[in-house]
Amino acid sequence: MEKKHYKKVVLAYSGGLDTSIIIAWLKENYGCEVIAVAGDVGQNDELEGLEAKALATGASKYYCADCKEEFVHDFIFPSIKANAIYEGKYLLGTSLARPIIAKKLVEIAKAEGADAICHGCTGKGNDQVRFELTIKAFAPDMDIIAPWRTWELKSREDEIEYAEKRNIPLKINKETNYSKDKNLWHLSHEGLDLENPANEPMYDKILELGVTPEQAPDTPTYITLTFEKGEPVALNGKKMGGIELIEELNKIGGANGIGIADMVENRLVGMKSRGVYETPGGTILYKAHADLEEITLDKETQHFKQQVALKLADILYNGQWYTPLTKALLAFVDETQKTVNGDVKLKLYKGNIIGAGMTSPDTLYSEQTASFGEDEDYNQMDSQGFINLYGLPIKVKALLDQKRNK
Repeated sequence: MEKKHYKKVVLAYSGGLDTSIIIAWLKENYGCEVIAVAGDVGQNDELEGLEAKALATGASKYYCADCKEEFVHDFIFPSIKANAIYEGKYLLGTSLARPIIAKKLVEIAKAEGADAICHGCTGKGNDQVRFELTIKAFAPDMDIIAPWRTWELKSREDEIEYAEKRNIPLKINKETNYSKDKNLWHLSHEGLDLENPANEPMYDKILELGVTPEQAPDTPTYITLTFEKGEPVALNGKKMGGIELIEELNKIGGANGIGIADMVENRLVGMKSRGVYETPGGTILYKAHADLEEITLDKETQHFKQQVALKLADILYNGQWYTPLTKALLAFVDETQKTVNGDVKLKLYKGNIIGAGMTSPDTLYSEQTASFGEDEDYNQMDSQGFINLYGLPIKVKALLDQKRNK
């Protein structure tokens, strides 16, 4: 089958192992111009030197798209408000970042008149789906190139050898090539010894955002978070923007051994995958927000929202951000957040986040009603009639069973 010809390809570029060699591979196989695009979602030092590297390895142009504000307000905050956690552990760190990067790729591809977009995601992972569903949502006619599905390279070792033959500089070698993904929200680690679930992670070797609980201080750290309509707006009484707030909580949480998750997750493509996630600030925010909802949401809304959270976690993990269902569910979440206002005090201690009190102008908690003491708005005799009616089906069934057994 004859290979399609492309004149200009926009490449999702991170400067990591995969994309470091893809520029050369695209030019060798398609003879096309390659425009490298990095999405800045808070990788910080990982973006340093990328422009020089991309141009030196064959790119005609380099863009660094600042995605941080949109990343926080359009992806991270909605997920916090939804309490969306995948399989009880994963705070969706990579899942949240891929759609905004892909959206920027499309914008630049259209502006540049590119005829294809390329990504370096493997054919075994979730990211290929997240990138491509977003591209289809904003540029349904755009061609997509995924080298991992077609090239002759079969492993990270093959990639390293390919790079070495072409003098492409890498920050890793065959002994240290953990697969990592870093952004403002989290840092993930996969590969090497982690591929065997029997191995305990070498935390002293891999952790970058914080320390283990054993290494955390022997005295607790107290913090207070303020929320308005479900979104965090202040730390210890100081108003902060979303980026600054997450960065500060990452430091505080990391220092206290917060937010380390070791899990074997079910990937969208069907296989199980083991990884270690560091999400110190995010873990604190999820805990504080969930606690505040306990006093600001009524029972039926709170319980139904827990079901919505499970569904949202699945579809966001699967890259279905730009779908009617996601839009509708997030609209429901926003409606529930109108009363999620107040302050949450937390005690951080050796990996633990312990509630230390909360207040809200919209609290549904009534100390008078809940008290074991005397109150004026609850007649305990009312419960007798309630229980009789509530238990009537049980009583009727029991009477029928007695009659049958005679």
